[in-house]
Amino acid sequence: MATRTVTVNDLLVGHVGLDVECLDRVYLNLYVPNVQVPGQVVLFLRRLGFPIPSPAVVEKIGDRFRAEVSRFCTANGVPMVRFAKGDRKVEVMRPHLERQAATGRSGVAAVGVAQESQKVATCTTRASSTGGAPQFSWGKADRRVTCYYFYLWDDDFGPAFIKICAYFPYPGKVWVNGHEWAKRQATKAGIAFTAFDHGRGNGFASCEDPAGLQQICDRLGPGTVNVFLARWWARLPSPLTAADRAVGYWWEASMRQVEVSKTLVFDQPRDPAAVLSSSHDPDMSSCREDSNEASPRTAKLGGRGGSRRPGVKVLIDADDGRGVR
Repeated sequence: MATRTVTVNDLLVGHVGLDVECLDRVYLNLYVPNVQVPGQVVLFLRRLGFPIPSPAVVEKIGDRFRAEVSRFCTANGVPMVRFAKGDRKVEVMRPHLERQAATGRSGVAAVGVAQESQKVATCTTRASSTGGAPQFSWGKADRRVTCYYFYLWDDDFGPAFIKICAYFPYPGKVWVNGHEWAKRQATKAGIAFTAFDHGRGNGFASCEDPAGLQQICDRLGPGTVNVFLARWWARLPSPLTAADRAVGYWWEASMRQVEVSKTLVFDQPRDPAAVLSSSHDPDMSSCREDSNEASPRTAKLGGRGGSRRPGVKVLIDADDGRGVR
């Protein structure tokens, strides 16, 4: 007798009230592409008017940036929070983000300060064999340096942060959440929805217009994030100047980790982990239940629709057990 593999779709057909796919956590690298090798560093410093590529010049830029961050916080009443070793940064910043969200306006909720290991430019100095000016040799190495986390409340994205290292060539990170963006766009479009966790979570538990919601989720892409960055570059202090940017010295963003979430909401409470573990789907069947969260692999994608198969993370809605994300 012929048999066929039972899939998740076979098990769930007719029992799903909401099915929506959306980018979830988006974590990006920031880098200045034309100061990544020693020759580019020398050209950058020469453009600033320093024919001798001394590390003292780089130190002055970093000192200026630190002073600008302090002045920015003082002038705008923004708290500066120094992270301790082992701190969960998002938990430390949560009260500040909630306070800024309550104003209903985009703004910097707080600036976090951390000492972290970063790959930055390094310089060695040796005396000239002819008795002239010292010789400088630039390279890259991991060093513990000051990093600033600008925790933001954005009208489009909600909670987010932009991290900038205070030392040359100023690497950074960006974190935004696709579900938070989609929730705000749905609200602006007049599409009613309920979020997970009694309205506090970042996923969708119900929606009056699932098709409209999916269209919103599909709009989120690189251009949306670039607009977000342009908006905040105009407001935040920066180690690079407008003159630097005019001649091409500015950050570009690349993917570090992008998570795609598929949300399924059942028509009645059930045990999603048990349903998925009974499937013969090679991704879904590898899930294991662990404190109401099945987490076989981290979902690190090479891009939407990329060749790498994502891992699967199953989150069971705390409200009534009907939601899987």
